[in-house]
Amino acid sequence: MVPTAPPTPGSDETTPLAIVASGAGRYADPWHPYPETSAAIAEILRGAGWRVEVIEDADRALAALGDAALLVVNAGDPWRGEDAARGADPAADAGLTAAVERGIGVIATHSGLSSLRDYPLWRRAIGGEWVAGASWHPEIGATTLRSVDGAHGIVPGDLEVFDERYADLEVDDGVRVLAVHDVDGVSHPAVWTSEGGGTRAVASSLGHDARSYASDGHRTLLVRAARWAARLDD
Repeated sequence: MVPTAPPTPGSDETTPLAIVASGAGRYADPWHPYPETSAAIAEILRGAGWRVEVIEDADRALAALGDAALLVVNAGDPWRGEDAARGADPAADAGLTAAVERGIGVIATHSGLSSLRDYPLWRRAIGGEWVAGASWHPEIGATTLRSVDGAHGIVPGDLEVFDERYADLEVDDGVRVLAVHDVDGVSHPAVWTSEGGGTRAVASSLGHDARSYASDGHRTLLVRAARWAARLDD
């Protein structure tokens, strides 16, 4: 069953709700303009018929999932730096656990692959992560993502995007890689799906800044990923 949010004034109760957990507080960093990229994500999803709520601070977002159909994590690494606070917020932990158990759809964008480190369920759900000291990226710039599994439908063809390419991510064996990018002749997973954590998840290394979301291909990918993760077409 597709999860939907309770009705709000002026909205259709059947319209799915997406929560965007945006980087703020311990989930912010000096490199990623989270207000800008979260606004872009919200604009794209609203244009595709979603109700969207952007919540700054990922812990608050997890605690407020309610009956949302989709969680998009666009936030940074909370363990960055030796003085970083660690520990799961009980309300957030309960919110994420309940949402996954009922089958909420999940999308991790760009640095979302290094986020929510206090919540092991997140890592299991998305099927991979940025590994500190091992993962890296070349200079940001124009690049081509190659579709390697067009049959899935989320990434039916190659797409052009201006973005920061993550390399040497840890990716679980059970995921389905949909697109890759090449660095010095080596292919690296860029977009994949996972269904091993109790929910449908799409992990995308795209989304460093607003230039990435200006790509028609990336916008289409995000819309299709949201529908698949939330099971709107089932």
